[in-house]
Amino acid sequence: MADATEIRLPSYDLTGKVALVTGATSGLGRRFSLILAKAGARVAITGRRVERLETLKAEIEAMGGTAFPIALDVTDTKSIKDCVDATEKALGPLYILVNNAGMNVQALPADVTPEGFDTMFDTNVRGAFFMAQAVGRSMIARGQGGRIINIASIGAHSVLPGLTIYCMTKAAVAMMTRSLGKEWARHQINVNAMCPGFIETELNSEWFSTEGGQKQIKSWPRRRLGVEEDLDGTLLLLASDHGRFITGALFTVDDGQSL
Repeated sequence: MADATEIRLPSYDLTGKVALVTGATSGLGRRFSLILAKAGARVAITGRRVERLETLKAEIEAMGGTAFPIALDVTDTKSIKDCVDATEKALGPLYILVNNAGMNVQALPADVTPEGFDTMFDTNVRGAFFMAQAVGRSMIARGQGGRIINIASIGAHSVLPGLTIYCMTKAAVAMMTRSLGKEWARHQINVNAMCPGFIETELNSEWFSTEGGQKQIKSWPRRRLGVEEDLDGTLLLLASDHGRFITGALFTVDDGQSL
C-alpha cells in the first residue's frame, strides 16, 4: 500500500499521444477532436467532407493544437488502411482511436429495405470493426498498448421507437467492445464504449424544436436535451491515464433518459 505522501493523481494530459477520430466533420466527432487536441494530443481528423476537416484543422491550430485531416470512408477497408498508414506516417504511432463514424435512418420495421439495412450495418458495424482492427493491429505490433473508444448509444440496450436497425447496430458495437476488450487485454489495449443519450447536434436540432421533439424531451426524468460538452469528461477518462483499469466497459451517459 502506497504511503499518503506518495499518492499521485492521474492526469488527463495527452501531450505526446496520437489520436484518430472518425466522423470528425460534424457533431460529436468534431467535439471529440477539439477536446483531445485541447488535452495535448496530435489528432488525425477524418471523414468524407474534406472541406469541413480543413475548417476544423484551422480551429484546432488556432488554439495551439495539431490536426491532420484525412479523407476516410469507413465502408471501404482500403480507405481505412490508407488512413491509418497516413496518420502514423504524419503524426507517429496511434495511441487513441475514437470510433465515432456512424449513421441513422429513421424507419418503421415494416418499411426497412435491404439496401437501407446494409448501408446501416456497413457503416455502423462493419466500418467500426475494421477500423478497430486496423488500429488494433498497429498497437499490437508496436507493443505499447493504447485506447479504443467506440461510440455506441443508449439504443444498444434500450428500445428507441422507429430506430430498430440503428439499435441493432449499436448493440453489435457494444458486444464488439466487450469482446475486443477481452481479446486485446493482454496487449494492454483498453477497449471501451460510450453509450450517449440524445445530444443536440446539427443532425437532430430541427426535430427537437418541433412539438414532437419537445414532447420527447418532457418524457425524460430531467426534461432536458444533452449538449456535446456533456461527453467531455467520459472521453478524457477513457483516453487518459485515469482509464488504465477500465476495459470492455459500456458507459451510459444519458442524464437518465433510458431509465
